[in-house]
Amino acid sequence: KTGVKHCHHAALAYDVGVYFEANGHGTLLFSQKFVDRMQSLATSSDAEKKGAAEKLLHFRDLINETVGDAISIFLAVEAVLYLTDSDCDAWRAMYDDLPNRQIKVLVADRGIFETTDAERVCVKPAGLQAEIDKAVAKVPKGRAFVRPSGTEDVVRVYAEAESTEAMLTLAQDVVDAVHSMAGGVGEKPTVT
Repeated sequence: KTGVKHCHHAALAYDVGVYFEANGHGTLLFSQKFVDRMQSLATSSDAEKKGAAEKLLHFRDLINETVGDAISIFLAVEAVLYLTDSDCDAWRAMYDDLPNRQIKVLVADRGIFETTDAERVCVKPAGLQAEIDKAVAKVPKGRAFVRPSGTEDVVRVYAEAESTEAMLTLAQDVVDAVHSMAGGVGEKPTVT
């Protein structure tokens, strides 16, 4: 599942848990076991271990684990870039987004939707995921999923593909399937 309440709970299972949503919410969490271990190593006679532990403890102090403050995350990124002798250009070069869109489709009842696998697979309504899979298979590097809103009768369609043209085709195919198979309301959205 997505959403801060689900991501936060899942991140608590790790010594260092990291989560971010597409909307920018997220943070880093440090377990007490991790903190205790780093505090122990910070008193080590091994200078390398001591230095690394101290840096990690300072890094933890920089992060706002409670609310995931964007300023503290930004400062943490700056610290990591500095400590790894890197810069924003090198960091940016590590990842390129594929062309993508998120589209809202109005539906009569969002409650008919059920998803699994971190909301990437739609198990209800029956047959919708098969249509999504067919559409994805037609485009290079395609990926698409649908997710019902938690607050309004809309379904969010996410689509990405290698090219803008392929992404637009994929997104429209999935929007069409949602609208026709899952009680679309009003005019069917046109993906642009």
